[in-house]
Amino acid sequence: MSERKVLSKYYPPDFDPSKITRTRGPKQAGPKVQTVRLMAPFSMKCTHCGEFIYKGRKFNARKETTDEKYYNITIFRFYIRCTRCSGEITFKTDPKNMDYECERGAKRNFEPWREAKLAEETEEERLDRLEKEEAEKDAMKELESKVHDAKQEMAISDALDEIRSRNARIEMAEKEGKRTDIPVEDIDEARRRQEEEDAEAARKAFEGRSMPDIGEEVIVDEEMSNAPIEAPSIAVSFKKAKEKKAFGAALGLKKKAPTPTVAPAPVVKAPQPVMPSALLSGYDSDDD
Repeated sequence: MSERKVLSKYYPPDFDPSKITRTRGPKQAGPKVQTVRLMAPFSMKCTHCGEFIYKGRKFNARKETTDEKYYNITIFRFYIRCTRCSGEITFKTDPKNMDYECERGAKRNFEPWREAKLAEETEEERLDRLEKEEAEKDAMKELESKVHDAKQEMAISDALDEIRSRNARIEMAEKEGKRTDIPVEDIDEARRRQEEEDAEAARKAFEGRSMPDIGEEVIVDEEMSNAPIEAPSIAVSFKKAKEKKAFGAALGLKKKAPTPTVAPAPVVKAPQPVMPSALLSGYDSDDD
């Protein structure tokens, strides 16, 4: 019986190691293909024969590295064969949705959880929705900024018009030979002075005007305090109390006669015995 672990190997007599040459085969052109063992990532139906393949069934598949990438994540494609008709089925990885995508040879069965997951809002959609909400919230702020910008533009245009008119006036005065160093009165100062003059005139007009007599009666407090206070008269009426009717006589009931009360007999007290004065004569003083 031979050993399980052979330490020495047999070399024939005509063995020549110089005849052994190291050769390299041609490199494989196209995508890299490997043979792997995998399980079906989802339940599917073969489009050739209608065979149903459940999720988790094991296959010997060919793994192909594609040129497609998602955020520098390599996408792989797998080739398997149907267990009934040996038709080729192809699916590839989907890193965007963290799932697999069936390409050809089979049709993926309906999965409610997958539909609900696809219906959920993605990160890009959520960002778009938040941007729209922020834009709607900033509508009033944008309107306020537009109004502020419009007011600022109007003020700038008014200032430019004033500068242009002043320059034109100075130029015209220089042509006519007049002095141009006369200070131009400020519009705001003139308006403020005019308002002060109007307010002073109104104050003087109201001070000289007397209040008209509208015929109001003056009420003196002394007369009101000295006037006698009349007490209100209170009408007193005396009504006779109504007698109660005997309803028992109307119904045929006889009232019981009251029992006569017996007066108690007078109590006669016994006369107390009178002590003779001779016996009491010795008890008048305290001397023995």
